[in-house]
Amino acid sequence: MLEGSGFKVVDLGHDVPVLTFVDRVVELEPAILGMSALMTTTMLHMPRIIRALEDRGIRDRVKVVVGGAPVLPEWAKEIGADGYGENATEAVDLIKGLVK
Repeated sequence: MLEGSGFKVVDLGHDVPVLTFVDRVVELEPAILGMSALMTTTMLHMPRIIRALEDRGIRDRVKVVVGGAPVLPEWAKEIGADGYGENATEAVDLIKGLVK
């Protein structure tokens, strides 16, 4: 849906190591880093990625949005994400708002 809305999307795949996210943010300089979790065990990596971006000193260069079945808006706020999308349509609207 993001591509259909004119965004360039780079899919890193699944089971992506924390430092791969950070390295790709450095390399690609995206406006948005989107993460989705399908299980509670994978959503626990989201705050680690945000901390790794902070540790590298690049957290302020990218907006982080999260979503997925186990993720809730409260969780997104707690981990320091810039936004939460409950579904793909909501995520597109959120991201459009963040890149204005």
